[in-house]
This record gives sequence, C-alpha cells and structure tokens, in this order.
Amino acid sequence: MDHDAYHLWLPERRDTPVVFSSPHSGQDYPSAFLDASLLDAHVIRSSEDAFVDRLFAHAPLVGAPLIAARAPRAYIDLNRAADELDPAVIEGVMRVAHNPRVSSGLGVIPRVVAGGRAIYRGKLPLREAEYRLRTHWQPYHEALKRLIDESLAMFGKAVLIDCHSMPHEAIEAHARPGQPRPDVVLGDRFGAAAGRDVVERIEAAFAGAGLRVVRNAPFAGAYIAQAYGRPSRGAHVVQVEIDRALYMDEARIEPRPDFEAFRSMMAGVIAELAQIGRDQVPLAAE
Repeated sequence: MDHDAYHLWLPERRDTPVVFSSPHSGQDYPSAFLDASLLDAHVIRSSEDAFVDRLFAHAPLVGAPLIAARAPRAYIDLNRAADELDPAVIEGVMRVAHNPRVSSGLGVIPRVVAGGRAIYRGKLPLREAEYRLRTHWQPYHEALKRLIDESLAMFGKAVLIDCHSMPHEAIEAHARPGQPRPDVVLGDRFGAAAGRDVVERIEAAFAGAGLRVVRNAPFAGAYIAQAYGRPSRGAHVVQVEIDRALYMDEARIEPRPDFEAFRSMMAGVIAELAQIGRDQVPLAAE
C-alpha cells in the first residue's frame, strides 16, 4: 500500500501490537531539490538511513506493519516536529526559543547533512517548506498515528519500533575508553517513551542475536519517541539505532557483501520483537 509520502507494508493477519517505522530511509530525491543543492547526488545521501527499510522488511511476515518514508531526510526530516523550522535556511521564519536540533541545522527542513555540509546556496521560500510539510510530513504522521491507534484499539497497547541507523564514527566519538563499541543504541527518552519491561524485551532480542546494546547514549530518541511514546496509556516507542558498518559500506553507500546474512539475522530479531505484544495480549487478535 503506497502513498506519495510513504511505503506501507501490511501483514496478511495483524496479530501483534508492534509497528515498525523507518522515517529516514527514503531515497526519492526530487530533481529540483538536487539541482538547488550545493551537494552532489552521492554526498547528499550521507544523512540517509540507507537500506534500513530493507533490514526491517521481514516485519509484515511476522504480523506487524512497516511504514517507510519515500522522501529522503535531507529533503524533509520526519523525526522532527513540524514547527522545528530553521530561520537560517527558510525565509520569513521567526527565531524562537533555543532548539539544539534547529541551531545545528537539523530542523524539519535540514540545512546541513552529515559532517555539517550545507545543502543549499541560500534560503528557501516559506511556501516551499510548507509544501514539503503538507505533501510529506503530514501524510506520514497521519498514517503513523493511525497505525498506533489501530494497535491500541485492537490490542489495548502499541509498541512502535522507530528504525534508524547511525554512522560508525558517531559511536566511536562517544565510546568509553576500554569499552567495546555498541552495535545498537536503544532510545526510550530515559523511560519517558516506553515502559521498562518493553525496553528490556527489545534489548534482549538484539542481545540474543549477539549484538552489543546500550540505552540512550548517544541517542535517546527524537520527535517520534517524544510525540507518540505514552507508556502510561499503553503506547510505547523505542528508537533503534544500528551501526551502519555492520551491513553497509558507508563511503560508497552500498550494502556489504554479507548484507543478506545480516538481514537474515535481523529477521530473527524482528520475529522476537513482534512476539513482545503477543505474549501479553494473546487473545486480542481473536
């Protein structure tokens, strides 16, 4: 089931409250956007969570929906609030209270890609930002909210797995001396976005596959976790960041030769994640 703003894969039988979302794996780069950019078609992909949608493609086969963005993160960042507009890149936007994401150029319409490299020669008109929000941000979040609400209605709870990847160098910069670097970082906003039991089950699924897992450092979760994580109401969101070096050549932005082996391992993790809600609401889908 596709929309101009997203791909949506639904299971034949939805029997788990778990939902998977990949907001940064989009690869549909508008030609006008590329023409307006200072960056070439390769460099501009450096912020993209390339192939993450493929890593989680097993989700519908184990009863869970998967939604993935079509537009790339450099064009519009779906893991930001719609009002996180950067006056340094959008004309007519008033400066508001300090927002570290906007200040660093990573608002909903990003000013830079990885490494702080500027995307544009000048500023964008406000109408262009509004167009991207209307045609991509709003439809994606309407669909995501609908999936979460459906899980709450069907099962009495929802568990959103917010799927991302992280540059290997980002982990190295935050690694503690003498400690092995994590393969996966789980972000639950320090307990505000998901219940401890849910996070523990998610951590166990990745650890059981032999991956090193840490929580909330250096990534604790951004807008999606903040907006949809309401554990007191049964809505849990955990952001999952996977080291890109495990499955792709970051410089070339190509899958590693053993990509399919890693994806096969991930299929087992995804099956474990889908089981989380099933164990607690075994009769909900009957």
